[in-house]
Amino acid sequence: MKLKQRVVVLCAVLFLLGLAKVFLLDGGEGSATSRRDLRAFRKMEASLALAKGARLTHTLQSPWEVAAQWVGPREVYPDETPELAAVLNALATARVERADVGYKGTQLKALLVLDGGQKVVFKPKRYTRDYVVEGEPYAGYDRHNAEIAAFHLDRILGFRRAPLVVGRFMNLRTEIKPIATDQLLSTFLMHGNNTCFYGKCYYCRETEPACAEGDVMEGSVTLWLPDVWPLQKHRHPWGRTYREGKLARWEYDESYCEAVKKMPPYDAGPRLLDVIDTAIFDYLIGNADRHHYESFQDDGGASMLILLDNAKRVRVSTWNRLNLLKGGVLSSAMRQATAHDPAYPVLTGPHLAALDRRLNGVLATVRQCMETQGADNTLIEDRMNLPHP
Repeated sequence: MKLKQRVVVLCAVLFLLGLAKVFLLDGGEGSATSRRDLRAFRKMEASLALAKGARLTHTLQSPWEVAAQWVGPREVYPDETPELAAVLNALATARVERADVGYKGTQLKALLVLDGGQKVVFKPKRYTRDYVVEGEPYAGYDRHNAEIAAFHLDRILGFRRAPLVVGRFMNLRTEIKPIATDQLLSTFLMHGNNTCFYGKCYYCRETEPACAEGDVMEGSVTLWLPDVWPLQKHRHPWGRTYREGKLARWEYDESYCEAVKKMPPYDAGPRLLDVIDTAIFDYLIGNADRHHYESFQDDGGASMLILLDNAKRVRVSTWNRLNLLKGGVLSSAMRQATAHDPAYPVLTGPHLAALDRRLNGVLATVRQCMETQGADNTLIEDRMNLPHP
């Protein structure tokens, strides 16, 4: 073969390899990485539907002990959790032993202790499903159904960083008031025939209580993480100033991202990529208010961000998962995951359509980065499999 022919063949091979790389990073199934991500995705799909009324039958442990053993440095629950439906059912039905005001924060909540000593956070329903909050992206009360949906989105994305959440209906008169602390009880009042409470928090006001329908209040219940995993709060590097007319540095400084990448804990380990995952998660759920984030204490930057309540690179695994969810797959998965929640329907049709629409926006943005910066400068392979203690 002549030299000119060899050059032509070599160029053709390199061109095809380039196309193959872009294809594989854009949802193809040919590479080992893509095949692994596809297997994980199919496993997630198969486990999405949760049995209604499930109970633990194969262990003498309580649901709380089972869930506590799931928690590790990089996940709140593992990818295989056959007991998940039973734990969520226990959250939705276990007897309340004690009720107190929320542990702190800006939004109304109650701190409950369930049968067996398990602490949970109860957030009451504030809006009907189709109510639209006007104003700033961070305006309004927390939505209890958003807490439920966020947990299941965390499952669908494969992040596994959100504490377990389920919908629950509480009879405030018979289940809560008899075992409530004086501090919580003092915030109860009646609006007509409806029992209400306003709790204790930064924005809690007697004039703005949450009210049940009669005595029964719909809300979300979030499982408290085990005390052996204490949390540490961090200021989000891309947080807002919350001051009218004052921009945060990231909103005007083009070099800010490079500066963040040189600061601990973002200069080493997975933390910066976790922040990017969280930014995608927040955009999908419409959360524009993550001014802080939490991680496990004394982790040296190695543990995950806990999804409680704009850098330049995205994990390959995250990119592959997002591509597998396009074309309406995300909304279908969310509908399936929440089908048996006590607060069903968790999301309305417009909510589900918004998820698919926002996902398309994320994909388009990353593709634009790949076109201008190149795939190697946009995507990064970063998989950490830290063992449980």
